[in-house]
Amino acid sequence: MRILLKLVIDCDADAAWRALHSPTAVAELYGPLLAMQPLADPPTSWDAGTDLPVQLSVAGAVPVGRQLISVTERETSDATGRVRIFRDSGIPLTGPLSSLDVWDHQMAVSAAPGDPGRTLWRDRLVIGGPTAALLWPVLWSTWQWRGARIRALAPTWAHDPEQAGQPE
Repeated sequence: MRILLKLVIDCDADAAWRALHSPTAVAELYGPLLAMQPLADPPTSWDAGTDLPVQLSVAGAVPVGRQLISVTERETSDATGRVRIFRDSGIPLTGPLSSLDVWDHQMAVSAAPGDPGRTLWRDRLVIGGPTAALLWPVLWSTWQWRGARIRALAPTWAHDPEQAGQPE
């Protein structure tokens, strides 16, 4: 089963790519609905080969399970140019999501068509297992929240944000 998001967000592709590599920025995507607490010393940046167990909790108070985040990345191109793909192929370890035996989360960023100052963000979660059909609506709702958070937070990811009233 799949859950897809396709958004154009207000930051350039380099800023979005940096945010995908930031454990802090990624944790903010779920807040305040879900909190993601590393169970080991978190890296300053998630790079290919990083494996990090995290505890998920509702509003930081009610534990809902542990998840292993396992990062790989690749690069390709499409009609608009360079596409960078960040993949978490970790797996839920405990809690309700641990009944899933497939967890493949890929996020692709590229310059938005016709607007290189903005980013085309594509997000795909593939799940499978005996409870996938039951968990899909909950995860779909969570991904809608996540999409709203991505849109809201993206302008803050700029490396050098423009200052209001400052000449360019």
